[in-house]
Amino acid sequence: MGDEHPLHDDFPVQRFEEHRDHLRAVAFRMLGSAGEADDAVQEAWMRFARTDTADVENLRGWLTTVVSRVCLNLLRTRRTRREDELDEAFQAPAATAGPEDQAVMADSVGLALQVVLDSLNPAERVAFVLHDLFDVPFDRIAPILDRTPEATRQLASRARRRVRAGDPVPDAPLQKTVVDAFLAAARDGRFEDLLEVLDPGILVVADDAAVATGFSGREVIGAARVAEIFNGQARDAIPVLVDGYVGAMWAPGGTPRSVLAFTVEDGRITAIAVMNDPTTLAALELTTLGS
Repeated sequence: MGDEHPLHDDFPVQRFEEHRDHLRAVAFRMLGSAGEADDAVQEAWMRFARTDTADVENLRGWLTTVVSRVCLNLLRTRRTRREDELDEAFQAPAATAGPEDQAVMADSVGLALQVVLDSLNPAERVAFVLHDLFDVPFDRIAPILDRTPEATRQLASRARRRVRAGDPVPDAPLQKTVVDAFLAAARDGRFEDLLEVLDPGILVVADDAAVATGFSGREVIGAARVAEIFNGQARDAIPVLVDGYVGAMWAPGGTPRSVLAFTVEDGRITAIAVMNDPTTLAALELTTLGS
């Protein structure tokens, strides 16, 4: 039982087991499946066993990051298994689970919540679960998603609104109508029309790369200020789906340089995320829309 055989060393096993219930709770929230949660925790164990973690000060945080990345990959590759997953989620009370896992099962795995969580895109779901349910700060979630902390906060905020509203499906046609109106007004310099589609309390959050290339600050609040910024500034914008939501993209030569992700509520734009960071843009799922 030398150090060269970590899988047979009782100490690594003990260290991991101290966090198993927490990891399974995280995985179950993300995946909605007891079986997949167990698989994700097992994969996290295998990665832990192959890694020298002697210098890791916050092992719980390290393992949470590992299991979150495993879950993110599973969510991205998941296909049409929704009914089986839901059946498993509600028929598998964890007889062998620890107290934390049992609390997860009991307090919020209702059918309505599960349906809404299942409707979130993978990045939204990871951001929401880690931040809102497990108090992981955005600066730790951001590297998991290859996003900036600001973009990660927008993801969690958007997911939170949908979970609270119990609305599993965003109204894409309405989103597109509102965003098209915004882009048209911005292109033509119609300030009053911009005000009509912006919520009075709209929040715009820009990443560091956007600020560095001239955007007016990390956060801009209020319809009048936002309208001033975008008035006459969207001439080359292309309508796109950004992780399943209607947005806009500037892509000179076909390469995305800047992306706007919109949050639309009650027919008005309530939030815009401005993303210019190349790493963030590379992680986005972008689909061009017809005009």
